[in-house]
Amino acid sequence: MNDLYTQLITVFLGFFAIMNPIANTAAFAALVGNKDSSERLRIAARALIITFIVILLFSLLGKMLFHLFGITLPALRIAGGILVFLIGYHMLNGAGSNLHSAEKSDASDIAVSPLAVPLLAGPGTIATAMNYSASGGAMGIVITVSVFAFLCFITFLCFIFSSKILAVTGQGALSIITRLMGLILAVIGVQMIIIGITGAFKILGAG
Repeated sequence: MNDLYTQLITVFLGFFAIMNPIANTAAFAALVGNKDSSERLRIAARALIITFIVILLFSLLGKMLFHLFGITLPALRIAGGILVFLIGYHMLNGAGSNLHSAEKSDASDIAVSPLAVPLLAGPGTIATAMNYSASGGAMGIVITVSVFAFLCFITFLCFIFSSKILAVTGQGALSIITRLMGLILAVIGVQMIIIGITGAFKILGAG
């Protein structure tokens, strides 16, 4: 039971750090600043639903994609760890990552882009989801999807109450939160790389 709680907390912290709901709330507020409340609600709901579907598909189809492209789990962990570390590094230095950008795009529906992809369901989030789900079997998939669904709900609430949250936190607190999330992400990325390299040597040794 303790292992289950540990895994739940680990997955939650990993997703929470890489999605960073507080910082993304600021991006959401900037993107929908000229919309009315009903339009904001629609955009927030659609963005989070699309985000959840994207992560759900990669969580369920992760192993099939491995077999289809001949990808090993250590390779995913190393590549995903590098992506997660780079995102965390940029956040830690107070700069936005090109992999996790919140810039406005030319797309007509901002709920799809940039909110859902790549802001919420970016490469780092996808790699993290595939890593957690692929390494834990059926239970790993259930935990990954369930925790991510809960985090999507939290993010949805943050988006809906974005004006109140930003009024309380302020820009200074937002910068501190972003840097702390960046530190957590950098550590998670390094840990994924270490586990991936260890697994790769085991595969090479067995071969």
